[in-house]
Amino acid sequence: MGHPVIQTPHLDRLAENSLLFKRGYVAAPVCRPSLASLVTGLFPSQHGITGNDVDGYENRTALNIPLRKAFHQHPSFVRMLTENGYLAHQSGKWWEGSYRDGGFTHGMSHGDPERGGRHGDEGLAIGREGMEPILEFLDHAVREEKPFLVWYAPFLPHTPHNPPDRLLQKYLAEGREMDMAHYYATCEWFDETCGELLDALDERGLTENTLILYICDNGRQPPSDNADDPHQKDWRYALRTKGSPFDMGIRTPIMISQPGTVKPGVSPDLAHGNDFFTTIAAAAGLTPPPGLAGINLLDAEARADRTRVFAENHSTHNITIGDPDDTLQYLVAVESDWKLILRKPGKDTTGYSVLHDWDTTPARLYRINEDPFEKHNLADQYPEEVSRLTQEIKLWQQSLKTVSSKSP
Repeated sequence: MGHPVIQTPHLDRLAENSLLFKRGYVAAPVCRPSLASLVTGLFPSQHGITGNDVDGYENRTALNIPLRKAFHQHPSFVRMLTENGYLAHQSGKWWEGSYRDGGFTHGMSHGDPERGGRHGDEGLAIGREGMEPILEFLDHAVREEKPFLVWYAPFLPHTPHNPPDRLLQKYLAEGREMDMAHYYATCEWFDETCGELLDALDERGLTENTLILYICDNGRQPPSDNADDPHQKDWRYALRTKGSPFDMGIRTPIMISQPGTVKPGVSPDLAHGNDFFTTIAAAAGLTPPPGLAGINLLDAEARADRTRVFAENHSTHNITIGDPDDTLQYLVAVESDWKLILRKPGKDTTGYSVLHDWDTTPARLYRINEDPFEKHNLADQYPEEVSRLTQEIKLWQQSLKTVSSKSP
C-alpha cells in the first residue's frame, strides 16, 4: 500500500495478481469481533461478540461459555463449506473455542481455558514456528481429492515483536525508534510466511483452482509513531489505530486472487470484511443465508450499487451479553467522499478505556480521500452532511435489529 520502509515482496506479488480493494473496511477495530464478523457476515451487535472478553481481561472463562454457545448458532462460511464436502483447516487467531467448535474438520486450536485456550492457543505457533501443519493439510486434501478451506490467521505482526535478527538488522536505522524497527521487521516476517503459503499452492499445482482472499482485521502503530499526541500517555500502541474507529483501526486492503478466473486490477469500490461470506458462497456455487449485508465482491454491478459501508466500535474487554449498546463507543459510516464517526456513551470498566476516554467530540466528519489520516474534522462546517449520514446510520442500525430478530 505504498509504505516507504516496510518490504512485502510476497504480498506485492499477490496484489499484482489480485483484484485489489484499497478501500476495504472491517466491522470492528479489534480482533475477536472483527473475526467473528468475518466468518458470519454479521456485525458485532448481531452476533454478540462485541469485544475480546466478557467483564474484563481476567474474568472471562465461565462467562464466555454461553456467549460462544449462542455465537455458534449463527451460520458461518466454514460450516457452509464443510457441510458441502469441503475439508477445512484452522490455524492462528481463533477465539470461539476449538477448531471443531467452529466447524473446521482439521486445525490447531483446542480452546480449552484450563490449558490457556483463549484466542488461538496452539494455533498461534503457525508462521512463527513454520507452516508445517498447513502443508500437511494441503497434502491430505490432495490425496483425498477434496476441495478445501485454509484459515490462515497468524499471530503476526501481532506482539510479541521478536522477528529473526536477519530481518531486524534490515530495519535498524539512525533516528528510528526500536519499537518501530521491531514492528517493521515483524511485518516482513509475516510477508515471508504468506510467500511460503503461496509457494506451497504453486508446488502442488493448486493455485489456478484456489480462490485466495486477503484481509487484515485491524491496524496498529508503535507508540513512538504517535509521540506528539498529548493523549498518548504510556500506552502499548498508538491511539487512533487498533481499537479505534479511525481508518488506521478499521481500514484494510482486501485482495482476491485466482489466476484465470479473477481478473487482476485495482478497484476504487468500497469493500468490507462482511463481504467474505457472500463472496465465498458465490465462488463455491452455494447460497448464503438470507439477510446478510455483504455483497459478492466479484460482482461488479453489486459493487457499483453500494453507496456506503459501516462499522461498530465497542469497548475492547467489556461485553454485556444481550445488550451490545451498553458498551458501544462509536458508530461509523464511510461513503465515496465522506466518513462520519459518531461518539457513543458506552461503558468501559477496564484499563483499555484509555483508547477512547480522551475523545469527547460527539461527531467527526472527514473528506476521507483528501484527508486519509483524519486530521481535519469538518463536522461544524458541514452540519447537513452530519445529519444525513447520522440518519443513514440509524437506518442501518434498524436493519441490523430486524435481521437479528430472525436469527437463531
